Amino acid sequence: MRAAVYDRFGDPEVLHVGEVPDPQAGAGQVRVRVEAAGVNPFDAKVRSGAMEHAFRTPLPAVPGTEVSGVVDQVGDGVTGVAVGDRVTGWTGRGAAELALLRRWAPVPDDMDAAQAAALPVVGETARRALRLLDLRPGETLLVHGASGGVGGLATQLAVAAGVRVIGTASAANQERVAGYGATPTRYGAGLVERVRALTGHGTGPAVDAVLDAAGAGVLPDSVALRGGTDRVLSVADPDAAAHGVASSERPEPSAVELAELVGLVARGAVTVPVAAVLPLDQAPRAHELVASGRAGGKVVLVP
Repeated sequence: MRAAVYDRFGDPEVLHVGEVPDPQAGAGQVRVRVEAAGVNPFDAKVRSGAMEHAFRTPLPAVPGTEVSGVVDQVGDGVTGVAVGDRVTGWTGRGAAELALLRRWAPVPDDMDAAQAAALPVVGETARRALRLLDLRPGETLLVHGASGGVGGLATQLAVAAGVRVIGTASAANQERVAGYGATPTRYGAGLVERVRALTGHGTGPAVDAVLDAAGAGVLPDSVALRGGTDRVLSVADPDAAAHGVASSERPEPSAVELAELVGLVARGAVTVPVAAVLPLDQAPRAHELVASGRAGGKVVLVP
């Protein structure tokens, strides 16, 4: 099968399209013919070699942690899914024509493949973050990166739960954030003053909780607006601990929660912003976009 491959760690240019053996579904797995593969900052970090201190990545490697596709092989012990079903879920080698899934959720026939592929990672991250922040209706949440994948979905889910959301984004993405039901504001210099003006709290805590999904040096301002580090959470800044701010570790992803999110997207209740859909041979460009932090939404590859 064709896949995006890297034989050494390094810049995005180490990625190239090559032929690799077809994977075979083992016990508890399904194999899908990939329709679309989501690209995440984590994929770019692994490809760069930055994650080698945490776990080893055998080379040559195929990146990719989430895909949507059509089941074409079912492993032993798997029930509730059959060849020909459309699914989305988590994988270890997604930027390819075929991928193996151990956790997945069904996808309606009329659901866009790119939207489906963009959902597993941001969906799990957004819901986990909101659970950890323990938000209640009527509270005010500040979301950094509210126009992006994780931030955008977290914003929509929080608004639907009765939380007031103030979302930071670039000038070009203010309307998108407003469309999610949040109050948009620009990031950058003067953020503290702008948020205080929006909440009417000139002194003391201005918001009840903060979610940093941008990882762009926003934590000092976040702590100032919250009046401390309590209920300030980053899912994007590797230096969170240096600011006394909590980060969240990935638990095992939940197929049940993914199915719930697929249902919300299918009904139009929430959406995942897809910024770019690129062919497999543009995997280097896809990794450049996600690593820049300025993609403006999810980046997806199609075989």
